[in-house]
Amino acid sequence: MAPVHKSETPEPQDPSNAPLSAEAPASARNAIENLLYLYAERIDAGDFSGVGALFARAKVLDPSGKVLATGKDEVQAVFDRSTKRYADGTPGTQHVTTNMILTLEDSGRKATTRSRFTVMQALPDFPLQCIITGSYQDEFAYDDSDGWYFTQRQMKPKLIGDLSRHLNFDLSGE
Repeated sequence: MAPVHKSETPEPQDPSNAPLSAEAPASARNAIENLLYLYAERIDAGDFSGVGALFARAKVLDPSGKVLATGKDEVQAVFDRSTKRYADGTPGTQHVTTNMILTLEDSGRKATTRSRFTVMQALPDFPLQCIITGSYQDEFAYDDSDGWYFTQRQMKPKLIGDLSRHLNFDLSGE
């Protein structure tokens, strides 16, 4: 078998910054799904700086629509302040994002999604369990230099379990 030269093996292209084309709806869907999944991956890794970077050009809203944070530093600060991390640097969670419904504007440069989230948590003294479910309502924009990016996220909890080992505050407000 002949050796493979780097020039024969193209680098995978990041779909979030692929140029718009006739395949734009499919490319947009892939890129936006990647952003949704990157959020879950980064929060589960305890990478709150990375979470903030995803929202560098966005605002994060509470369930009522009130702005909680705008931009990378404010979003990171919200997660640093509100989410517990353990000895391994993670919150001991697994965020699962499903049921994405995408609406792409005719221009191909703006999109909205609705999706569901389920968060599981397990720690040495806390058995595996679902701690919260809900929905995300997200808005995205596209530009030729950066590709797709978040412009807004609203988190809407639906079913709330034992969050005592996940959050530094009482979500129920009690």
